[in-house]
Formats: sequence, C-alpha cells, structure tokens
Amino acid sequence: MSGLNCYVVSYDIREQKRLSRVHRAMKGFGEPVHYSVFRCILTPKGRVEMVSVLTDLIKPDEDRIMIIDLGPNEGRVEERIEFLGVHDIKEERKIIIE
Repeated sequence: MSGLNCYVVSYDIREQKRLSRVHRAMKGFGEPVHYSVFRCILTPKGRVEMVSVLTDLIKPDEDRIMIIDLGPNEGRVEERIEFLGVHDIKEERKIIIE
C-alpha cells in the first residue's frame, strides 16, 4: 500500500481576495475539477499540511471547506468519481505531497 489517499476538496469563500488565495494554495495540493473543487492525492502528512495552510487562509466564521476522503488512491477511486456533461479529459498530473 502506498499510503496515498484521494480527497475531494470543495470550498465556499465569501471574499474574493481570500477565494483567490485558497485557489492558488489548492493548486499546490491537487488538480482542479471545477473552480472551487479539487481532487488531491495526499499522504497523511500532506493532508495535515493542506488543512494547516487552508486554516490559515480562511475566516472560519464566514468561509467553509469540505474535505471528502475517497480512500486509498490504489484501486477504484476513478470509479467513484462521475461527471455529467462537459468534462475536459486531460493527461493528469500526479501531485503527491509527502
């Protein structure tokens, strides 16, 4: 087992400047699926780092971030993600935070 889990991270940020900062930070942890939704492949340490960075960027009384753990990256993660409508099929970059 590689110790990597797949996470879906979604956020609602009230203020544009914070929104831009969160979006830029998330690009360091995963691939954007939609503007405010990212798919991240992270080690446990990488997840802790991501949560720490995001916690420092948001106002918890105004903003909200949701992190969904899809489980180990090995196996059937791709089968758990479904798109309806237009979806760009790109060659995926593998971003791993250790």
